[in-house]
Amino acid sequence: MKMCASRAGMRLGLTLLLAAAASTNGLAQAPAAPPQAIQAGATQRVLLTAGRSLVLPTDFNVTRIAITNPDVADATVVAPREILIDGKTAGTISLIVWGDAQRTQYDLVVEQPIATLQQQLQALFPGEAIQVTVSDGATVLSGEVSSTNVMLRAAEIAQASAARAVINMLQVPGGSESQQVLLQVRFAEVNRRALRELGVSMFTSGNGVFNTWGRATTGQFSAPDFSSMESTKVDDDVVSQSGTLNFGDFLNLFFLNAKYDVGALIRALQQSGQFQSLAEPNLIAYNGQEASFLAGGEFPVPVVQGATGTVSIVFKEFGIRLVFTPTIAGDVIRLKVAPEVSALDFANGVTLGGFRIPALTTRRASTDVELRDGQSFAIAGLLNNISQDDAANIPFLSKIPIIGYLFRSKAERSDQTELMVLITPRLVEPLDPDEVPPLPTRFRPFLTPEGDSGQGFEGSGGLVDAPAGGAQ
Repeated sequence: MKMCASRAGMRLGLTLLLAAAASTNGLAQAPAAPPQAIQAGATQRVLLTAGRSLVLPTDFNVTRIAITNPDVADATVVAPREILIDGKTAGTISLIVWGDAQRTQYDLVVEQPIATLQQQLQALFPGEAIQVTVSDGATVLSGEVSSTNVMLRAAEIAQASAARAVINMLQVPGGSESQQVLLQVRFAEVNRRALRELGVSMFTSGNGVFNTWGRATTGQFSAPDFSSMESTKVDDDVVSQSGTLNFGDFLNLFFLNAKYDVGALIRALQQSGQFQSLAEPNLIAYNGQEASFLAGGEFPVPVVQGATGTVSIVFKEFGIRLVFTPTIAGDVIRLKVAPEVSALDFANGVTLGGFRIPALTTRRASTDVELRDGQSFAIAGLLNNISQDDAANIPFLSKIPIIGYLFRSKAERSDQTELMVLITPRLVEPLDPDEVPPLPTRFRPFLTPEGDSGQGFEGSGGLVDAPAGGAQ
């Protein structure tokens, strides 16, 4: 037993002696791996966060370095065996380091400061299981939250703090799995117009009255004029007189007394009209994607280009347009809606090179709303009311009592247009085979046969389903 203990002590002493000798001769162990570096074959992987710096040590003297994209990270040699790396933005780039007799390559992986965003969300929404990760092109929010409001607010905070796009994958209990939205839209436009005009134009015939030609008009409405007027005098007496009356418009009432050669044109007109338009477009859009609709047309507009004066044609759209972007947040649909109604306005157009280019009368609105599946909202109050009164009179004569009204004219116009937009979003769900509705197989008469009723059209024309026994 004593001999065994003595041999063990000799072996331990010999080991310590060899270690001390190696240390005395300048031998040392291999240096430890650089901090945050993971050996992966010939290439080492270095992780750092955007906005922070890292000192990368090497086991040889650095003579030269190269980096692929300085916008992601920058590298500077600060000591013979130390490189300072500054992270700028998220991304992965390569860093190559040369020494006197060797070369090392690193993959620099710069990540977004996820920890800061994660801490901010946890502080604002305590108890919510929100996880933040970064992919190659976006910041991803995942987990399950308690309400739709938390889901939307967390996405807004991430969008404001992250430089990349944000993908919101937060789940809400009881939320729909549908990722498509059907938007049912109804455009209802009502136009009412009223017009009243009153005026008198008096005149003589081409032969005149008592050797006199005459006409009285305010000029507001069309009046006759004279041409080829001739008269013959003998001893200062007019023996013959003739002329031609030209009428541009006989207006409403026309009088001409052939015996006394006196006539009158009376403008007494009252008009009213109503116009109603209804459009019902249906659109389907994917969650977060924009969809648009246009029911109308395009009109050409010539555009002069360059110093050479080359004329090209550009087409402008008009009609009923709808642009919307849905965001599905659990059982709530957030909509960004922009309806627009435009029409051609030739009265305010311009003439260019002999072509009449119309203007556009446009009414549009843009709003954000939150609705549940099947709920509706209306955009009303898009009212356009135009009233115009024009009056003309002949001075002095129009002030004469009673007969002064013959020397006055007036026109009153009123135009009122109202537009209402009714929007109903619905989540799109696939139909089971037993839920598919039957297709129509027989036409219903659109025109009512004579003698059936006093109506010229049926109120619900269109298609009807075949009877139970099949098509007839």
